[in-house]
Amino acid sequence: MDGILTVLLFFPLLAGLLGFVVNKNSIRAYGIAVASIEFLLSLWLWMSFDLTHAGFQFVENVPLVSDFGISYYVGVDGISLFIIIMATLMTLIGIVALNIKKDIKNMIITLLFLEVAMVGVFISLDAIIFYLFWEFSLVPMLYIIGAWGGERRLYAAVKFFLYTFAGSLIMLIGMLYVAYVYHSVSGSWSFAITDWYALILPLDVEKWLFWAFFLGFAIKVPMFPFHTWLPYAHGQAPTVGSVILAAVLLKMGTYGFVRFSLPMFPDASVLFITPVAILAIIMIIYTAMVAYAQEDMKQTIAYSSVSHMGVIIIGTFAMNAEGITGSIFLMLSHGIVSGALFLLVGSIYDRRHTKLMSEFGGLASVMPKYAVIYGIMLMASVGLPLTIGFVGEYLSLAGFYKISPVMTALAGTSIILGAVYMLNLYKRSFFGPVTNEANRKLTDLDGKELAALVPLVLIVIWLGVYPKPVLTPIDNSVRALTSFMHEKAQTKTAKATILVSKRNKEMK
Repeated sequence: MDGILTVLLFFPLLAGLLGFVVNKNSIRAYGIAVASIEFLLSLWLWMSFDLTHAGFQFVENVPLVSDFGISYYVGVDGISLFIIIMATLMTLIGIVALNIKKDIKNMIITLLFLEVAMVGVFISLDAIIFYLFWEFSLVPMLYIIGAWGGERRLYAAVKFFLYTFAGSLIMLIGMLYVAYVYHSVSGSWSFAITDWYALILPLDVEKWLFWAFFLGFAIKVPMFPFHTWLPYAHGQAPTVGSVILAAVLLKMGTYGFVRFSLPMFPDASVLFITPVAILAIIMIIYTAMVAYAQEDMKQTIAYSSVSHMGVIIIGTFAMNAEGITGSIFLMLSHGIVSGALFLLVGSIYDRRHTKLMSEFGGLASVMPKYAVIYGIMLMASVGLPLTIGFVGEYLSLAGFYKISPVMTALAGTSIILGAVYMLNLYKRSFFGPVTNEANRKLTDLDGKELAALVPLVLIVIWLGVYPKPVLTPIDNSVRALTSFMHEKAQTKTAKATILVSKRNKEMK
């Protein structure tokens, strides 16, 4: 298994470069073949993963700039493993469901390059390598929105880029300062985050660094009040752009909190639980109300995405294994469900060239397969038990309940509000008589669309009924993380807040 992460990382890059010489009539089959192989490689990674080991596995460490401690340092643990699998799956699904006529060859090559960046972010254990892949991910998505988006695509693409790039620069300053502190303490330079974990920083320094990293991650999530770029990006992006953006790119922010903020700054993380939770609760309630007010299906799902990301933030800052494990599982759940919902909106847009709910009604009688799959994904989105959405939301809220029952109750309104705006969307679009004659001749989902959506339906039901195969590796690594945070914390408040379990294992 030596080198599997390198193969996983660079295979789509090489395939993307070779794609330039592939005939445009064969590029779809080529893209599906490449994405399928990449997905199978990620499953092989899972099958080879040692469930008894909570630390990083498949580690590769090759010095690049030795004088400054920059290395090609990669590895995975239970926290990153399934996000990588989701990234490869959603790339494959996006290419299978791709339904554009303009310059499809460049679109598929761009998606393969974007896949490289996504995998790179989640396997990087060197801060500079992490940052390079983090920034590189902006370029393909900027191109996807700007080249294949709607009428205001350039505005949406530039806003997306400027917001996320600005936050990244502040995060980079924080990274450079941590490297400087490490050099001051040890006498050598290192950007390996496992080396940084060992640093014991003064609380005042932790506070400053916490917010430097927080801004970079919060804008990517995006947290309130930095969320305004996301509805524009979703609204103008082509369907595949919205799928990848919602399913994977947003998770880079929440993943960053778990990988950097919590283990590096445990005292500051505990100190700022309340303000972060307040921002998350505002996200949950405010954007849910905005989602209800939308007339556009895609905008409803876009604002819904922000609301659900608020629950992930709540779980992340629960400072215990239940909450953090729930937040990571909810990242996967949200990625699968939101990706499917954007695919479904794209399917109806391709047929009617409108996303307005007022243009529909009675779709259930015209497109029964479409209505059934939409209904299943809708139920998963609102957290119906026995669907994938319930598991992560329950654990996230149960974990944060130990911090604050009142704030947990407020955050829990996401389930009620989500049901309100989603059922309203479903009622207006699918039930009642067919009042618009243009809808009577609509065709149901075709084979290509079913090939993209049915696997997601099966995952939603499978992991809703039996989440253990995914939860166990995540939980093992999270318990090691909370144990490490508890030991590293300097203040009594932090040690009391970061709850550990007798089953925790040391972080390696």
